[in-house]
Amino acid sequence: MKIADTTDYFRTLCADFPDWLTPYINTRELQTQKHISVSCGTIYSDLFKNDTFYSSLDHSIAVTLIIWHFTHDKKQTLAGLFHDISTPAFKHCVDFLNGDYINQESTENLTSEFIKKSGDVMNLLKKEGINLSEIDNYHIYPIADNDLPKLSADRLEYSLSNALFDYKLLTLDEVKEIYDDIEIQKNEFGEPELGFKTKAIARKFTRVTSKMAVFYRCDADRFSMQFIADVLKKMKDDGLITINMLYDLKESEIIEIIEKSKYKDVFNAWRKAKKVNVSLTKPKGVYYVHQKVKIRNIDPLYDGQRISKVCKLAKAAIDKSLAYKMDNYVFLNFDF
Repeated sequence: MKIADTTDYFRTLCADFPDWLTPYINTRELQTQKHISVSCGTIYSDLFKNDTFYSSLDHSIAVTLIIWHFTHDKKQTLAGLFHDISTPAFKHCVDFLNGDYINQESTENLTSEFIKKSGDVMNLLKKEGINLSEIDNYHIYPIADNDLPKLSADRLEYSLSNALFDYKLLTLDEVKEIYDDIEIQKNEFGEPELGFKTKAIARKFTRVTSKMAVFYRCDADRFSMQFIADVLKKMKDDGLITINMLYDLKESEIIEIIEKSKYKDVFNAWRKAKKVNVSLTKPKGVYYVHQKVKIRNIDPLYDGQRISKVCKLAKAAIDKSLAYKMDNYVFLNFDF
């Protein structure tokens, strides 16, 4: 069986690639995103089985294709393309560095600034007659983004791509089956929202995303994201890196700097670890992580209603996922 690649996946999301997007994608500011993994650094550790480097640029393009497919609205589509333009190396780990491990949105505050300082992007927008305020905040477009547990293009994209490339929970054919069943519906607030036409497919999607909602906040994931954040903080405090370097350098280049520092040994211990240790009591003499993080459960629409309201099996999957506790102290056998 042929293994799906990003080209196959993009074609599933939008059969006819909108050529007008290409000049935007080729700008320097967006091209830097191809060196950032959506895994938030976890791809670099043996704690995780993921072997696919799916970049922040891949994610942004895919979000864009979803929005274009459903709306054919240039402003909404561009808002989706630029929604992660201010993402630094190691992605949401920098939110952890900023103390924003619950919402994980702290770096989004720079979106407008990053677009504004790009002469190439601003010239393209001017030619289209599009104002910065119409594309620098994708939160204003419900199809592009909305609040959990609703389904948006952004949330749909990382669910499908993670299930396909990272966790291997879906095949490309199954991704297509799910995607082709989606349409724009009205939710309980009278807002447009992506929803499912078929109950069984909505249930299948919910089961998959409920599993991944646990993966996103499992012990190893929470530990790794805070560990990377703390390594970056120590490197910054020691004058070895700056915050600007997280925006200017590739992740591989930041890792090279770490591996030449006094944090090399602990970083490589994390990279080679096969499992984390957990305890309900605070461990002594080791670095540990003990905190809650963002819960990403999705309760999508089926025929204009939340699937949890009309399907007991879907509700059970969501409830089981939400019951996952984040009480453990998580650690490896080192301190720094």
